[in-house]
Amino acid sequence: MISRNNIWYNLDWITVFLYMILVVMGWLNIYAAVYNEDHQSILDMTQRYGKQLLWILMAAFIAITVLIIDSKFYVAFAYVFYGVVILLLIAVLFFGKEVNGARAWFEIGGFALQPAELGKFATNLAVAKYISQYNFKMHRFKSLAVLGMLIGVPALLIIAQNDTGSALVYAVFILVFYREGLSGMFLFWGFAASVLFILTLIWPEVRLVGFLIFASILAYGIVRQRMKEVAKMIGIFAAILGVVYLMNYTVRLSLSTAMILYIATGISILIFIIYGIRKRIQPVFWVVLFFVSSLALSRSVSFAYEDVLVAHQRDRIDEVLGIRSDPLGVGYNVNQSKIAIGSGGVTGKGFLKGTQTKFNFVPEQSTDFIFCTVGEEWGFLGTSTVIILFMILLIRLLILAERQRSRFSRVYGYGVAGILFFHFAINVGMTIGLVPVIGIPLPFFSYGGSSLWSFTFLLFIFLRLDASRMEILR
Repeated sequence: MISRNNIWYNLDWITVFLYMILVVMGWLNIYAAVYNEDHQSILDMTQRYGKQLLWILMAAFIAITVLIIDSKFYVAFAYVFYGVVILLLIAVLFFGKEVNGARAWFEIGGFALQPAELGKFATNLAVAKYISQYNFKMHRFKSLAVLGMLIGVPALLIIAQNDTGSALVYAVFILVFYREGLSGMFLFWGFAASVLFILTLIWPEVRLVGFLIFASILAYGIVRQRMKEVAKMIGIFAAILGVVYLMNYTVRLSLSTAMILYIATGISILIFIIYGIRKRIQPVFWVVLFFVSSLALSRSVSFAYEDVLVAHQRDRIDEVLGIRSDPLGVGYNVNQSKIAIGSGGVTGKGFLKGTQTKFNFVPEQSTDFIFCTVGEEWGFLGTSTVIILFMILLIRLLILAERQRSRFSRVYGYGVAGILFFHFAINVGMTIGLVPVIGIPLPFFSYGGSSLWSFTFLLFIFLRLDASRMEILR
C-alpha cells in the first residue's frame, strides 16, 4: 500500500500532464517557426528547436528537484530567494548584455539568463510569506505599504532595464491581494484609471472634461437617489457655463473652449461645496474629490505618455487604439501576425506548411509571436485547443489554491494562476492586435531557457506545496 505521505502519490498529475502537453506543443511549434530544410532534424543542437530541447530537459530536472525538496524549504527561504533575485536585477543593470534596447541579460558561455523571469516566482514567494504571517491584516496601511514595496522594487528595477512589459506582470498581484481581503474599491479604481488612460489618449480635452463632469453628476445621483438634486446641479452648471461663454463673447476675452469649461467647472464646484456644507451632504465632497482626482490623473497620463514613455512604446499604443495606422512600420509585426492567423482558416495549412512562417514575414515568431504559428499551421481548431488547455490549467490551479490548508500555499497558488493568466492573455492579445506589443512570452511555448525555467519553478513549487497540503506550513 502506498503511503499518503509519498510526494508522488499526492502530486497533482493532471496539472503535470497539462504542463507536459503545453511544453511539447511549444517545442513542435518552435520547430515549425524556425524550420530550416538544411537542418531538418528536430534534435539539431545548432538550431533553436534543438536548443529548446536542452532547455526542456533542464526544465524536467528542475521540476524533479523542486518536487524532491521539502516544501518547508520554500517557506523558510522565501525572502532569501527574493533577496538574491533583487541583487541579480541590480547587477544586470551594470554588467548585463543589451538586447533589443533592454539591458536585461547575463551572458554566460553562450547562454543568456534573464533575471526578470526569475523575479516572478521569487516575488510570489515573498508575497506569500508576508501575507501568511500570523498577525497580518490586509486593511492596515503598513501591510499595503510593505506589499507595495515587495512588488514595486523588482518592477522598478525591471523598468530601469527598459523592459516595461515584464514589469507590468507585477500588476496581477492586486488580484491576489483582493482574494486575501483587499477592498474591491482598489479594483474599481484600477479599472477606472485604465479606462481614463485610454479616453485621455483618444478623446480631445473638451470631450474628456465634459465626460468627467457627466460621470461625476451621475455618480452623485446614484449615491443620493434624488434626481431633483441632480437636475438642479445640471441646471446650475449649464447656467454658469452659459454666462462664462457669453462674457467671453461680449468682452472678447479670447478664451479657448477648454478654458471656458474649466472656469465654469471651478465656479460650479465652489457652489456645490458650499451647498454640501450648508446641507451637510457628505456625498457632495466625495463626488468633487472623484472629479478632481480624475482630472489630475488625466493630466498625469498626458505627462507620462509624452515624457516617460519612449517613442516606440507610444507608437505601439497609438497603433492599437487606432490613433495612427502604420502597417509597414510599427504595426508590421502585428499586421503580419494577423495575416498568418487568418490564413490558417479552420483547420490550418498543416505542419511545416505555413507560408508566412516559411518566408519569415513575422519577426520574433519563435518567441513573442509563437501563437501565430499555431494559427497558421493548425488553424482555428489549433488555436482553440491551445486556449482551452490554458484555461483548463488556470481553472485547475484555482481549484488547487482553494483546497490549501496553508495560507502561504493558497496565496502562492493564486500568484501562479495570476502570472500565467497575464502572460497568456497579453501574449495572445498581442498577436491579434488587441493589446500593444510589450514583449511578453507565451508560457511553455515561447523559445528561451529563462522563460521556460522560470515558469517551471513557478508552477512546480506550487505543486510541491499542494502535495504537502495536509501539513501545517503556516
